[in-house]
Amino acid sequence: MFIEPHIKGERRGWIEVICGSMFSGKTEELIRRLKRAKIAHLKVEIFKPAMDTRYHEQNIVSHDETAIQSTPIDNSQTILLLANEVDVIGIDEAQFFDDQLPEVCDQLAFRGIRVIIAGLDMDYSAKPFGQMPYLLAKAEYITKLHAICVKCGNIANYSYRKKTTGGQIMLGEMDIYEPRCRNCYYGPEC
Repeated sequence: MFIEPHIKGERRGWIEVICGSMFSGKTEELIRRLKRAKIAHLKVEIFKPAMDTRYHEQNIVSHDETAIQSTPIDNSQTILLLANEVDVIGIDEAQFFDDQLPEVCDQLAFRGIRVIIAGLDMDYSAKPFGQMPYLLAKAEYITKLHAICVKCGNIANYSYRKKTTGGQIMLGEMDIYEPRCRNCYYGPEC
């Protein structure tokens, strides 16, 4: 699909990606940026995958229980339909969206919208997760956050899954996942 480039004199948009392992503060950082945009009187719309109901059916909620209202959606094309006269779009749990999300984000940025995306860059098996590699490649700004390894206390970049059954997508918290550093993820128990 052809995307019309920026026309001189129009407001410029861009894509920001916040990534990292589970428990690294991605959603907290997304909420912080979106609240600051609201303080600046910018019109903000926030989206999350409808499948993610861990904390709340509609709100985006961080592990420390900071929350902001969002719209749950089933596919990324819906964002284009709902993004009218908006300055900033926030998208949480981007790894769960369909393969159209990078193109949708490009279109939004070409409309002059600041797009802020948060998501896991790797799944529990340390493989790139969903559309995140494509979003990282397209982003003007990238913030990589780290958790703390529960085994040794070093910085954690991996989301270790304690349960061995199940597919790539398994919603859960500390009961199922824990942050680990490279050595504790790949090596024997610390």
